[in-house]
Amino acid sequence: MTKSGGATRTDGIHQALRADILAARLKPGERLKFPDLADRYKVSVGATREALTRLVAEGLVVSKPHHGYLVRPLSHQDLAELTQARVEIESLVLRLSVLEGDVRWEADAVAAHHLLERTPYRDPADPDHPTDEWSQAHADFHHALLAGCRNQRLLEAAQSLRQEAELYRQWSVSLGNEPGRDIAAEHRALLDAALARDADNAQNLLRDHIAHTARLLISCAPDQPNRPAS
Repeated sequence: MTKSGGATRTDGIHQALRADILAARLKPGERLKFPDLADRYKVSVGATREALTRLVAEGLVVSKPHHGYLVRPLSHQDLAELTQARVEIESLVLRLSVLEGDVRWEADAVAAHHLLERTPYRDPADPDHPTDEWSQAHADFHHALLAGCRNQRLLEAAQSLRQEAELYRQWSVSLGNEPGRDIAAEHRALLDAALARDADNAQNLLRDHIAHTARLLISCAPDQPNRPAS
């Protein structure tokens, strides 16, 4: 069955909006007005409204009384709570994935890592943010690592939290730049631990991987209490 024209248009603006938010072409806290978006993406206001509703469910957009829709603002408290939830739930799901995943899971994880390693991280035209291709490959790699977990409720919860954290992770590149960090080595270590079926090590590595990125952004969040002088 093919999608109706309305559904196709809604899918199109949803993907375009999502890409623009994650690439920081639409900035955290920016108001998202129906007429402006409809004109920008050449779609109806109805399709725009539906796309924003989806993005609210994904955690990339928030709806506030008297303000309408906004790109999710950066918030120290929100990121701290989100990180705590991810550290506990996502690391548990990875542990279960390592214990329960089959040979197909191993092959998918290796393939996803191969693509991630060979996808350019930064575009010289926009050096403050990862390329859209790397961001997708990164999401696919982490999804592949978690996919061996047989508990669908836990897996869906972990994936939802990862998706909500994506905006923060994107902005950690520009706001919390750390040239000495070797993200590729962190990903390789995660894969190696998973393939070795070392659930304890994989779980601990992922906890550190999540927390490290969050610390970089928390240090730059505009509402951080008692932020030290630079």
